[in-house]
Amino acid sequence: MLQIERLSFRYDRRAPLVLNDFSMQLQDGEVGILLGRNGSGKTTLFQNILGIRKPQSGTVRFDGADLLAMPRRERAGKVAYVPQDIRFGSLSVFDSILMGRVSYFGSKARPEDRAAVEEIIADMHLEPFAARNVQELSGGERQKIAIARAMAQEPRLLLFDEPTGNLDVANEQQTMEEAKKLARRRGVAILSSLHDLNQAMRYGDRFFLIRDGAVKYTGGAGCITESVIGDVFGISVRIVEIEGQKIIIGRNRYEG
Repeated sequence: MLQIERLSFRYDRRAPLVLNDFSMQLQDGEVGILLGRNGSGKTTLFQNILGIRKPQSGTVRFDGADLLAMPRRERAGKVAYVPQDIRFGSLSVFDSILMGRVSYFGSKARPEDRAAVEEIIADMHLEPFAARNVQELSGGERQKIAIARAMAQEPRLLLFDEPTGNLDVANEQQTMEEAKKLARRRGVAILSSLHDLNQAMRYGDRFFLIRDGAVKYTGGAGCITESVIGDVFGISVRIVEIEGQKIIIGRNRYEG
């Protein structure tokens, strides 16, 4: 379980707080979705969890262990991250995914490491790309490789920063479905930021709506209401139900 308690962070002493007494909990096997305006602190939160940034106060624990005090190599065995800005060397897709297992094998991959990569490639339907240089792929294809590389770490916690931003609708659906299956099958907690509210409603188990650097609303899909969206995002919407699925649509200026 991920537990964050009263986390506060600012970029320098005179800057305003980006995270202000931020607290949340996410259970193993759950897909948690961070929702908030651009600049609300979602990426900064990921950087604090990963140890890239150091908070002024607060704690970040996973399964009771203090992630902020954990050595980098040990943390890499527990937490994997897929950033918005994805970079690869000039490697094949297979070797790029294999790099996600470096914390396990050090300088030389073992047969079990290669077998784990082959399983992920099959799960994500990446066989046609396995031997290709990752630099030759489209942005959306590279994003799928980055997610596969993160999965290869066999983490207990996966952090996704806008994981479907460069994907078309079909690949977006497949990627999120595979991530959710992973969470269920292996008891992995997934924390993802998403900008698409309808996509969030479709794949999330628990939602954390952020305003003023803190979680203002949290819960299952029922916590996302028209008034909550208005408060967090400053927009007017309607929520309708179509074939059992809640859909968020914007109000036009002529609607009451």
